[in-house]
Amino acid sequence: MTRRPEALGWKVTGLLHVPHQTHEIEIWSEAGAARQTRIDGKVAAQTALGRIARVLWLIPAMDRLWIEGAEGRRRFLDRMTLSFLPDHAEHALAYEKAMRERNRLLKDMVREPSWYMALEMRMAEAGAAIHDGRLKAMAAITQAQEQAETAFPTAELELQCDMPVDTEGLRDALAENRRRDLSAGRTLIGPHRADLYGVYATKGVPAKDCSTGEQKALLVSLILANARALAADIGAPPLLLLDEVAAHLDSNRQAALYDEICALGAQAWMTGTGREMFAALGNRAQVLEVTDEEGLSQVRRVD
Repeated sequence: MTRRPEALGWKVTGLLHVPHQTHEIEIWSEAGAARQTRIDGKVAAQTALGRIARVLWLIPAMDRLWIEGAEGRRRFLDRMTLSFLPDHAEHALAYEKAMRERNRLLKDMVREPSWYMALEMRMAEAGAAIHDGRLKAMAAITQAQEQAETAFPTAELELQCDMPVDTEGLRDALAENRRRDLSAGRTLIGPHRADLYGVYATKGVPAKDCSTGEQKALLVSLILANARALAADIGAPPLLLLDEVAAHLDSNRQAALYDEICALGAQAWMTGTGREMFAALGNRAQVLEVTDEEGLSQVRRVD
């Protein structure tokens, strides 16, 4: 909607029910302007939503997570981390801002150390917090997988990051690496270079070498483990947004997925190209059919 030249803008409002409280949420954008958020009548940063709503999602673009570049895996890990630690977003923003300023100095071939010191200290503080948060999230996911009886495979996770993990060590490493960074014109060490390595535990096979169906099963397993860990941590399951989630899953795993979602008690939105993909849900779900009629989307309830 916002990309259409004639767009006037849009607005979405809703009620969010969380344990012991209900929030009124408004999100809108006027004529292509930046998105704005209001919570309970007060303007708020978008990151504030993460403090009151925990949302996990899986979309088809993530099916190639294990075989594409490290950037996608970092985003996936950071979303998991953010679900447990809302402050993770602030640390990431602080790190990115300081790194952009440092990279600008590097591209301009600035060599005066005093210009870098404050930026590198900010990067080190935020970077150490980012790394620590990621490790805590992975530990929670691992524990949730170990404690669950599930039809989905366990994924062994490893955070690969060639950097000191404490603030002082990272600060010193950034200072020592300036000459190499000057040659490259960008920062070559830090949590922005980390990668998430996954292994199909029972087979001992790296996730990148698994079949398409096994890779999808590992992703679903991580999302379910994330949801179970959050439910134990905050006392309520997260919202689940699962686009084409049944694709590449056989009928047994489809049925197992729906059983686990229902057992969680989570509000889950699942999409698919055919109703037959959700046959195993039976009467445990509401079915909405979306069709295109004369260029307009139509939604109807299916009994």
